[in-house]
Amino acid sequence: MNLFNLPVPRKDEELFETLLSKDNVTIERIVSTGQSTPDGEWYDQDWDEWVVVIQGRAGLLIEGQEEVILESGDHLFLPANEKHRVEWTDQTQETIWLAIHIR
Repeated sequence: MNLFNLPVPRKDEELFETLLSKDNVTIERIVSTGQSTPDGEWYDQDWDEWVVVIQGRAGLLIEGQEEVILESGDHLFLPANEKHRVEWTDQTQETIWLAIHIR
């Protein structure tokens, strides 16, 4: 599998694919095409998550902090129960993320 092999034609919905799940770790590829977290909603997970943007751009908001802009190569660690949301993703190209979930 190649991280850059994307569905053709481009999908209007975000794509979530589990690449590996073993013991307490899950690695997921996410392909965003302009999506964001719905207004008023927050992710509040019981596990740690590390994300890296492989391609594209996104704005991530962590509760009580300023928006973080992630571009290709940028990564961020989100500890368990840190409320966060995706404010925006690039609308001109796919944003490809890798998310490592550590339970």
